[in-house]
Amino acid sequence: MMYFSRLKTALVVGACLLGVLLCVPNLAKAPAAFLPWRQIRLGLDLRGGSYLLMQIDMGSVIKERLQAIGDATRTGLRKGEIAFSGLALDPAHNELHLHIRDADQIQAALKIANDELDSTATTPEFTVSAGDNNEVTITLTDGGIRARELAIMEQSTDIVRRRIDATGVIDPEITPQGDDRIVVQLPGVSDPNAIKQLLGRTAKMTFRMVDEDASTTAAAPPDADILPMADDPSQKIAVYKQVDVDGGDLTDAEASQDTQTGEWDVNLRFDATGSREFADISGANVGKRFAVVLDNQVIEAPVFREAIPDGVGQITGGFTVSSATNLALLLRAGALPAPLTVVEERTVGPELGADSIRAGALSLLVGFLLVVFFMAAFYGLFGWFANIALVANLLLMMGILSVFQATLTLPGMAGILLTLGMAVDANILINERIREEVRNGKKPIQAMQTGFERAYSTIFDSNITALLAHVMLFAFGTGPVRGFALTISVGIGTTLFTATLVARLLMVRWYAATRPTVLPV
Repeated sequence: MMYFSRLKTALVVGACLLGVLLCVPNLAKAPAAFLPWRQIRLGLDLRGGSYLLMQIDMGSVIKERLQAIGDATRTGLRKGEIAFSGLALDPAHNELHLHIRDADQIQAALKIANDELDSTATTPEFTVSAGDNNEVTITLTDGGIRARELAIMEQSTDIVRRRIDATGVIDPEITPQGDDRIVVQLPGVSDPNAIKQLLGRTAKMTFRMVDEDASTTAAAPPDADILPMADDPSQKIAVYKQVDVDGGDLTDAEASQDTQTGEWDVNLRFDATGSREFADISGANVGKRFAVVLDNQVIEAPVFREAIPDGVGQITGGFTVSSATNLALLLRAGALPAPLTVVEERTVGPELGADSIRAGALSLLVGFLLVVFFMAAFYGLFGWFANIALVANLLLMMGILSVFQATLTLPGMAGILLTLGMAVDANILINERIREEVRNGKKPIQAMQTGFERAYSTIFDSNITALLAHVMLFAFGTGPVRGFALTISVGIGTTLFTATLVARLLMVRWYAATRPTVLPV
């Protein structure tokens, strides 16, 4: 317990020096580009920037899913030559209703619906039942809705992250909140309007054939939609509901400028599935118009001049460099599965962030000095050993946070200050135990040995219990709560190291050099 080999001493000192080295990137710029120069990032409340709270329209998700169910059911019943009518959606009750004209075909209709919708899965998404008057009802189950909402939440968060990363914003923080909200924190972004427009677009692209026979002034036929043109909403065009090529099959989208006309356009490239579908639809409809539909607006409706077998296309239509770049970015990041709306927006100015840094740094300095004074006044030389261990603790903690490029917020700074107090607690327990042993008449080396041994169980129990609590905070918390929990968790680890090894190493080396008859406690 009170013996340190040369190897153990070297490891403890080396760990402390490594902590110092890892803190250096926070104080200077990288001398060379190839060096892994990792720094602690400043959060929104310290650096300034924008805060957006966005909500997913889950109602549209349910409605869209019911529409897909209706399309699949309609197709299956027609293939089975089962006559039906009155196919209607009821999004308020998560149901779809239809009437089977021949009562003898009810069971066949139920079987087709079950086969089409795969309602026999382990956790079925739908239930299919027959009611009075030959009515068949298809209902979304609570489990199916919940599973879809979780998938939509995860997918939306991922797409929002990809879109923001593509804009070049440094150190954004995107975290889900609750069942249908996403928190977006953008340090350094003082005007979030461009980001809001980027995130607010669903960017769902489809390629559909134009219905040349439908009138745009009358009601839309059952198999078509009347959609506005993106550049002139007053101009309408009829397109078939059937999606011939889905934008989800895109592998790349890139803005480019025509060298002859100077106009900007967007070049598209599809995967194997999209290339095959694009080749089939273009080959079968040479001379006919097809529509490029983005978020229920027609960007353009060109004519297939020839078959396109290589899965490469181009969208033109009066783009500027900004609009072409944004559209390419949206298509590369993928379409949002549901619309997002901003329900809360805040902007923190850089001046306020600088004030927060000064206030936080001042509180850390004053707290540190008070702790140092207390330990020196109450425990003398052993108090100074604890203070040296405290400095090592702070350097190790900042070094570890730098390695992981953690985001430091005001609650995180509070966590650092609280960690210093917890670290001192461990040294107080050790020094008080040593005092008790001295009072009991033990010799210095025995008092130190017994003091450390008896304090360890209390130190470990209290710190491990605190660590478990803060791990739960990090796992289930969001934003500032996670930052606070992270700094405390890292601080607990460094506290156990410095209190049980660094402070003990200093005491052992001092005792070996002086061989005192009385301990200075």
